[in-house]
Amino acid sequence: MPRKGPATPVKMGFEETGIRIPIEHIQPLRVVSNAVKKTPKYAQIAASIREIGVVEPPVVARDRADPEMYLLLDGHLRVEILKDMDETEVACLISTDDEAYTYNKRVNRIAIVQEHKMILKAVDRGVPEERIAKTLNVDLKTIRQKVRLLDGICPEVVEILKDKHVPINTFRIIKRMATLRQIEAAELMVAMNKYALSYAESLLAATPQAQLAESHKPKALRGLTEDQMALMERESANLEREFKIAEQSYGTDHLDLVLASGYLAKLLNNARVVRYLAQHQPEILAEFQRIAEIKKTAA
Repeated sequence: MPRKGPATPVKMGFEETGIRIPIEHIQPLRVVSNAVKKTPKYAQIAASIREIGVVEPPVVARDRADPEMYLLLDGHLRVEILKDMDETEVACLISTDDEAYTYNKRVNRIAIVQEHKMILKAVDRGVPEERIAKTLNVDLKTIRQKVRLLDGICPEVVEILKDKHVPINTFRIIKRMATLRQIEAAELMVAMNKYALSYAESLLAATPQAQLAESHKPKALRGLTEDQMALMERESANLEREFKIAEQSYGTDHLDLVLASGYLAKLLNNARVVRYLAQHQPEILAEFQRIAEIKKTAA
């Protein structure tokens, strides 16, 4: 057998040790707007940092043009919150490749199913629900709802929706359906990219009595007669047929959209491009980022 050559060393993605960096020496690659600061997610992260500190250090890269400056690749909200708290330094991870690691590739908004599992794990480890509520900046009732989120939801639906951003009350509606109808409703939500409570309620209204969960069969929806229910069932079936027809006809437009958004996503993976746009054309950068996000939805 021929001898194998020496193994190629694996390049480290980060420097071996993190360092504390003055916040004034960190250059963000995007602006955190006042609108973002008013969102529940921003308040939730701020509450977590006040309660237990920064769990995940921001990621920066050394600025090749100025040895005292660092480019902020990931952790814009965390750094902005620390600024609001009048902190002057933050512990950071140092990326060795500012071209391959940009926040556009690493952004990860946690889905509610994943959040449910994290909360369950914390409860199992003995963390009081009250402390979890304080850390996440929500009331105790909400935490308890999230603990019971998947009670009555079949495993197939959990798998379908595990990485989707589904409102908590949508799961409450899905629980009122029998197993097969739950799966059908979840697949329709994904196909239509609609997870709102109102859409879930429309699916429930169009669900035949035989496809409701046993505990909900006797309860008729208020204000709807049997004839109206039958009409909604027929309309729902027609809508599903029309959707499948439309799905077959929009292939070309869908391909164009995916190619365009994919090109922009690749462009925004270049840290030099992102840095230039952030410094000189922040409005264009924001639009490019918004279009690039369409690729994830369309994929």
